[in-house]
Amino acid sequence: MSSGLASPPLKRGSTFESDGYHYEVVRTLVEDAAYDTLLLATREHPEQARRLLVVLKPVALGEEHHLQRRAREEVQLARYLQHPNIAAVHGYAVYGGQPYVVMEHMHGCFLLTVMDAALQSGVTLSPAFAAYVAAEVADALEYAHRCVDDMGRPLKLVHRAVGPLRIRLGVGSNVKLTNFGAAFSEMLGRLPTPTGLLRGDTNYLAPEILQNVLRPALDRPDALTPRNLDGRADIFSLGLVLLEMLAASYPLDPPEELPSHAPQLPAHVRSERPPLLKLETLADRVLHLGPEEVRSASRNVPEPLRGIVTRALRQAPAERYPTAGDMAAELRQYLGTLGQPYGRRELDEEVARILKHAARYHTLDALGSVEKGVLPLPPDMEGEE
Repeated sequence: MSSGLASPPLKRGSTFESDGYHYEVVRTLVEDAAYDTLLLATREHPEQARRLLVVLKPVALGEEHHLQRRAREEVQLARYLQHPNIAAVHGYAVYGGQPYVVMEHMHGCFLLTVMDAALQSGVTLSPAFAAYVAAEVADALEYAHRCVDDMGRPLKLVHRAVGPLRIRLGVGSNVKLTNFGAAFSEMLGRLPTPTGLLRGDTNYLAPEILQNVLRPALDRPDALTPRNLDGRADIFSLGLVLLEMLAASYPLDPPEELPSHAPQLPAHVRSERPPLLKLETLADRVLHLGPEEVRSASRNVPEPLRGIVTRALRQAPAERYPTAGDMAAELRQYLGTLGQPYGRRELDEEVARILKHAARYHTLDALGSVEKGVLPLPPDMEGEE
C-alpha cells in the first residue's frame, strides 16, 4: 500500500542522517516486484570508529502514520531473536518520512541466487548442500518458535515468509534466516494486519493458511490468520524450499493442463507481494500437494531425504514434524551417514564453484534481476567488513 510520501527514492550515493547515524547508499542489493527492495549502505556514528555495511529495507505496509510504528514493532520483535542463524536487526532509520529497517549485512548471497545460478548453468546442488542449509534454517526456526517476551510469555512467532530470498549464505559465516517483517506473533501492542491482506511469501505458504483464506474468520481483526497457526506452517515452507533445492525446480509449478476446480478466493483478498502464479492456481497446487506428488517430484533424491521432505509437506500440521528441531535432527542424521563432513567450509566451496561456473557461462544477466552485484564481486564490496 502506498504511503503517499513525496521524498525522492534513495539511490547509489544518497546520504542522510537518522538517530545520530550517517548513512550512505552503496548500491541496490535486491529490486524485484515480488520481493522487498533492499539497499546496501554504510552506517557510521561520530563516536564510533567503525564503518559498518548494513542493509536498508523500506517499511511499506500500512498508511503513512503507521509506517514508523511498524518499523519500531519489527525492531522490537528482533530484540528477542538473538541466534547465530538469524540475521540481526540494528534498528531503524528514517529518510524523508520513510522508515527503513536497518539489518545486518553478510558477505555472500541469498539462496535464491545460488539456486538460479545452478539452474542457469546446468549445475545440480548436492543433496548434502540442501540438507545442511535446511538444517541450519530449521535451527533458526526452532529458536524463533520458542521465543518469549521480557515477561516470559510465549510470542508464538511464525515467520510466514521462509523462502530462498530470506535465507542468506554468508561466506565464512552461518547460514542465516532473514527478514521477520511479515512474521505473526502475539507480541503485546502488535499492529493488526490490514483487512484482506495475505501476509508472508505466498509462494511458500502452508495449506492451513490458504484454507483459512478461503474461509476467513470474519469475526476476528486478523481474519486471514488461522486461529491455531503455529510453527508447523514454517516447517511446510521449509519443506518446499528443501524440495526445490533437491529437485532443481519450483515444486508448485502447475501441470500443462490446469484443473478446472481451482478455488475462488474472496474478492477482497490480496497478497502482500505478487505471487509467482495466480493466487487461485497457487492455492489449488498447495491444497492438492499430496505425498505421492511429493515423492514423484523427489524421485531422484536419496531415500532418507525423500522421507524428510514428504513428512515436512504433509497437508495436516499434526502429520508434519512436531518442531523444527525434530526436522533439523533428521537432516543432520542424514548428513552423518555420508562418510565425510559437510559444514561451513564445504558450503562455501560449493557456492563458489556454482557462481564461478555461472560466470563462465555468462549468466550474469539472468541473475541480475533479483540480487544485484553477485557476479563479479563489485568494487564497492572489496575490502569491506
